[in-house]
Amino acid sequence: MDLERMIECARAIQAIPAPTFDERKRALFLQDTFEGAALEDVQLDQIGNLLGRIQGGSQPPLIISAHLDTVFPADTQLASKHTEDRLSGPGIGDNAIGLATLVELAYDLPRSPPGDIWFVATVGEEGLGNLRGMHEVVKRFGEHPIAYIVLEGMALGHIYHRGLPVRRYEITTITEGGHAWIHAGRPSAIHRLIEVGAEIITFALPTLPRTSINIGRIDGGTSINTIANRASMKIDLRSEEIETLLNLEAQMMDLVNSYQTEQSEVKLTLIGERPGGGIPEGHPLVQVAVQALKECGEKVIHLKSGSTDASVPLSLGLPAICIGITRGGNAHSLSEYIEIEPISRGYNALMSTIGRVLNDRSIFTV
Repeated sequence: MDLERMIECARAIQAIPAPTFDERKRALFLQDTFEGAALEDVQLDQIGNLLGRIQGGSQPPLIISAHLDTVFPADTQLASKHTEDRLSGPGIGDNAIGLATLVELAYDLPRSPPGDIWFVATVGEEGLGNLRGMHEVVKRFGEHPIAYIVLEGMALGHIYHRGLPVRRYEITTITEGGHAWIHAGRPSAIHRLIEVGAEIITFALPTLPRTSINIGRIDGGTSINTIANRASMKIDLRSEEIETLLNLEAQMMDLVNSYQTEQSEVKLTLIGERPGGGIPEGHPLVQVAVQALKECGEKVIHLKSGSTDASVPLSLGLPAICIGITRGGNAHSLSEYIEIEPISRGYNALMSTIGRVLNDRSIFTV
């Protein structure tokens, strides 16, 4: 591993805007880096994923991926800062350093492995991308790979081997609207939306399984002196257990239906879905990753569930994990940062994991 090359690559990637559904510019930059690392068959697929491979023998392939997109709009100021201990800047950990790791692996992994090694930079991991890039990857490779290894920048010590079920909904309220004074008393779409939202955030959530509700975005209205005729909010529902998530959905649907009147319409629309499922803690792929971390001097902080690209193959019971490269903080904020010192250990643990998958394939038969 060339740490300075990896850091400069991460900063170059981070400086390229890549909001979900607009990742092409970043993908084209990485296409050049893939070719510079002598990967073969470098290509953009039909939805914008970037792929390249090290050609191997006749054994099943290994898929290693990291996502291209960020949560930040295209006009976000993407200046980064490199100090002795840290790299900082929006998206540097999620997931510029993960993508730079993918490039570094292309330089370091051996040629002529037992089976192909495919390097994939995926679109649509964040937000309402609904993991569409990884869905396309799994559609292409299916059950054939020996494993799917997904890279996230700031998750060192975490091994995600279960997908976290997620549902995203939009609630829309529609009324006649009007002038704030002349038509005072008419129902306001915004007022109705606030009432619905206020009840949703009081839903009793279990501690186990861990469950969450987040109202992430609210839109609506015309002006301060207009009774709004339309308003909407986007809601993220998550639970470690699908049954709990379905019960929460049913509760929200009942609430929305209770707000229907002749003067105001309330609509509930499913706008996003991320699957659950997983492999057990004792699966050889998980245990290889655990052992690799320990041997590199890192603690295994959690074997856990999460909503990552790995959720797609995991939902089908395929061998997959999502692992991190370093530690960091303030994810999804303008002050996001990663620590430089742990990068080498995270990278070495990753290399060890990959090496064991390639060299002792018999233990991964499921």
